[in-house]
Amino acid sequence: MAENTHVVVVGGGYAGVMAANRLTQRDDVAVTLVNPRTAFVHRVRLHQLVGGSDAAVVDYREVLAEGVRLVAGTVARIDPGARRVTLASGGTVGYDYLVYAVGSGSADPDVPGAAEFAHPIATLEEARRLRPVLDAAPKTAAVTVVGAGPTGIETAAELAEQGRAVTLVCGGVLGPYLHTRGRRSVAGRLAALGVSVLDGSRATVTAVTRRAVRLADGREVPSDVTVWTAGFGVPDLAARSGLSTDAVGRLLTDETLTSVDDDRIVAAGDSAAPSGLPLRMSCQAAMPLGARAADTVLSLIAGERPEPLKQSFGAQCISLGRRTGIFQFGNRSDVAVWLHVDGRLGARMKEAVCKGILKHLSDEAHRPGGYRLHRSKGNTSRQKALDAQQAPVRATTRPAA
Repeated sequence: MAENTHVVVVGGGYAGVMAANRLTQRDDVAVTLVNPRTAFVHRVRLHQLVGGSDAAVVDYREVLAEGVRLVAGTVARIDPGARRVTLASGGTVGYDYLVYAVGSGSADPDVPGAAEFAHPIATLEEARRLRPVLDAAPKTAAVTVVGAGPTGIETAAELAEQGRAVTLVCGGVLGPYLHTRGRRSVAGRLAALGVSVLDGSRATVTAVTRRAVRLADGREVPSDVTVWTAGFGVPDLAARSGLSTDAVGRLLTDETLTSVDDDRIVAAGDSAAPSGLPLRMSCQAAMPLGARAADTVLSLIAGERPEPLKQSFGAQCISLGRRTGIFQFGNRSDVAVWLHVDGRLGARMKEAVCKGILKHLSDEAHRPGGYRLHRSKGNTSRQKALDAQQAPVRATTRPAA
């Protein structure tokens, strides 16, 4: 009997769980998921953890296939030559193929005082550290949220709905992805909640102190609690392991998500940079990328040609407290269009998306191979960028391990 092919998935977020589940289609493939936590983090609910309306964690038994071995640990280094990963604890795990899905977290802020006095919330641990800080602060305490992407908007609305005095510092445009009409809707809801929105190029944070946020135009915004949601970064595991990365640290791959350095390593999610043209960091991209990564590995095992990436988008949804939200439609190239749904229906649509994410993962755990959203018509703008840089799709084949 042929020995099983062992696939190690590094990272147990949306992309990693989708890839691990999908890999169980073959009985001769053994899958190990290495993740620092023993519970799945439902990251799109971290702002609710900060606001106290959700724990933002789910038991892995609800989303992970029974056949996947879960190893709780942090990977300190990947050794492509030996085909093994070394854990921070000192142990090692060997592999025949590896799926690199380490995700993203808070970017290191280069603003003076931000690292010391501001609270990031991109990870479960960060959100959990902020929660007691807010609990200890009086309701009259000034709260400043820095960054006006989805996380910043959702956090500001969540806290304002509780009656807190919230200022949202955009550092540019409120909701950069949103269409003008959608932006007006979000601004109106934030105003109704009492959020003070500071936007424009001069509303850029230049320093954070214990009790204030300083802006580029000289203003000083009082802030007893400063929440930092501006920007994301990726772990430096790939770089530390001697693998090629982009300037941010994402693993460089071809259009099949295979590493440009090693055809036994495939990337997925926020930490992947296919052809140096990474997709927007989001759950909407992560799960299809996880499915595509798994399909690439399965093709390589079978000695077949992997299919190239075909990734498209459709919308972005943002909650505005527990009672309202916005569902902003977009085209396949991830450009917002005039159509959006807001108000209570927008909130219900956002909640349906949050629940649907877990259902996609659970369905793939029980019926691997059933997920289809990564087989779209593709992103026309991205294809034009590929054509412009003349980046060929590398067709990599390998015999079964």
